[in-house]
Amino acid sequence: MKLCKEFLPISKEDLEKRKIEQLDFIIVSGDAYVDHPSFGTAIIGRTLEAQGFTVGIIAQPKWHDCEDFKKLGKPKYGFLVNSGNIDSMVNHYTAAKKTRREDLYSPGGEAGHRPDRAVIVYCNRIREAYKDVAIAIGGIEASLRRFAHYDYWDNKVRRSILVDSKADLLMYGMGEKTIIQIADLFRYGASIKNITTVRGTCYLTKDISNIKNSAIVPSFEEVSTDQKSYGEAYKLEYYEQDSINGRTIVQKYGDRYLVQNPPQEDLTQAEMDMTYDLPYTRTYHPIYKANGGIPAIQEVEFSITSHRGCFGSCSFCALTFHQGRVIQNRGQESIIEEAKLLTTLPNFKGYIHDIGGPTANFRHRACNKQIEHGTCKNKQCMFPAPCKNLIIDHTEYLSLLKKVRTLPGIKKVFIRSGLRYDYLIHDKNDSFFKELCEHHISGQLKVAPEHVVPRVLNQMGKPTKEIYDRFVNKYFQINDKLDKKQFLVPYLMSSHPGSDLKAAIELAEYIKQMGYTPEQVQDFYPTPGSLSTTMYYTGVNPITGEEVYIPRTSEEKDMQRALIQFAVPKNHLKVKKALMKANRQDLIGNGKDCLIGFVPGKLGYQGKHKANSKSSTDNATKNNDSNINSNNSSNKNSSVPRNNNSKNTSDTNSKNSNSNLGNSSNKNTKNSAKKNNNTKKRVH
Repeated sequence: MKLCKEFLPISKEDLEKRKIEQLDFIIVSGDAYVDHPSFGTAIIGRTLEAQGFTVGIIAQPKWHDCEDFKKLGKPKYGFLVNSGNIDSMVNHYTAAKKTRREDLYSPGGEAGHRPDRAVIVYCNRIREAYKDVAIAIGGIEASLRRFAHYDYWDNKVRRSILVDSKADLLMYGMGEKTIIQIADLFRYGASIKNITTVRGTCYLTKDISNIKNSAIVPSFEEVSTDQKSYGEAYKLEYYEQDSINGRTIVQKYGDRYLVQNPPQEDLTQAEMDMTYDLPYTRTYHPIYKANGGIPAIQEVEFSITSHRGCFGSCSFCALTFHQGRVIQNRGQESIIEEAKLLTTLPNFKGYIHDIGGPTANFRHRACNKQIEHGTCKNKQCMFPAPCKNLIIDHTEYLSLLKKVRTLPGIKKVFIRSGLRYDYLIHDKNDSFFKELCEHHISGQLKVAPEHVVPRVLNQMGKPTKEIYDRFVNKYFQINDKLDKKQFLVPYLMSSHPGSDLKAAIELAEYIKQMGYTPEQVQDFYPTPGSLSTTMYYTGVNPITGEEVYIPRTSEEKDMQRALIQFAVPKNHLKVKKALMKANRQDLIGNGKDCLIGFVPGKLGYQGKHKANSKSSTDNATKNNDSNINSNNSSNKNSSVPRNNNSKNTSDTNSKNSNSNLGNSSNKNTKNSAKKNNNTKKRVH
């Protein structure tokens, strides 16, 4: 594995230097150009280059006219368009639809370098510049908007982005295999209009008579006017996202049909190694240096992608529609070679910030059945309880971490991409848990219970409060034995489908028992592609058919958010209003169970130690797990000031988002929405 000394061409001068008269492909991206394997534009560009194609980059073009789109000339085969590592609307707006003040994927973190609905805008400008040129779209924005979808910002169902962009072809999911197959067809003389059989693509046609064994979902006209039809369409689409058993999906738009071919075949370990073994400069283009560089690189510069995919299937995460539920991993030797390469970089201080994926401790397939038969359509691997066929084993991951942390020049290897604590607590072998606490945490571990009320957790697809309590107690037990004072920081979500004021108050009472005020609260963000977004739009869980309560008004969302941070004085009036509306005046006053005092600034009883995170779980756990001793001391903090060596704030969509013209995904989609947390990474 080697560093590349040259960036891909971005100007006519670069083309002249390389003696390129006409590029084969031009990638247009909403992100600044960062030549690093956590950025989709870089992976697709280097993948094509390795296959002998010439590739240029137009990063963050000025979109008010088509001049910037002409600066590299007309490509021989076509333009490849993406919005960047994050959906452009998520990049621009918060869950409250307020404009974000920064963009970590732009020079100096400055906002305003890409348009809303970037894929559509870029394609329109390309068509103005070159009417007959081939255009293929990909990345997270295209991938998660490939079907008719509810759009939170317009508050309506929009057409497939392939229809609205007027592109010729849409690539979804992780795109290395897909782009190679498409590029080879171009090389052999195929027209993009005739490329209709490549897996991992969508196209438009007026004739579907030759398509066999397809899943016909309700048309755009139906799903845009009838919420029940929308839910039916989502359920069918959700069930067919598997490379082995997924069928072709067809959705009608007027006199045309959108056809989604089955998902691309999973990368083999050798193919995944090849992707990350490609030569990258591993930094941003020098044209951005004067403006302070590209902030997004800071969170991934010394992190390593070990795998893709996630079988956790949280409802608010769209990863099923992008990376899929099957784990695809790199070999240990490839990862070790990348770690060695990182030690040679000028800014490396001895710390590997992460070795992981969307979920760090999912390093292998959920079960052996998936090898031949794919994922189960009507069952989840982890929810509501671990499947009997689930392989719960951290042995290989632990052996990898041990090998990397003993390499010369490496002081510490951290895990920041998020752990599934339920998967960890169900492992009968404690070796990984102990090693995690001893070697791979620096002061604090962030986990995401998200909520504690059963009816809300059921809609989230998350484990029960009792499982979380077991994990908390065991975590502190292990740290006690290691004589380490390390803390837990729980991520919590407000206003998710299923959460009414009563549930929000129950969560607040649990937080009160913890004696901990969360620093960050995630408001549910209805982003394209997730099961939770479908619930938000329809009021029904399309998988189970049950009606779901939806917090819709800004007033209620504000109250639910404030309840999670009830101890913050500025939230007093909102919390009081929520409690009175729910007839819970018993929680207002100076009693030990009260959430707030009678007046702002006069808080209710906060416990002997405000940062106590263990005492609340000791009693809750005592009767839930006879194998776990609950004799933890009651004064363990649950939060500490951020430690530079254990910072866990990389954008979910930057790390492991990698391919397909700039997808997002890892560490979520988790949700393309993982920009949800004001660019803070969510854990699982």
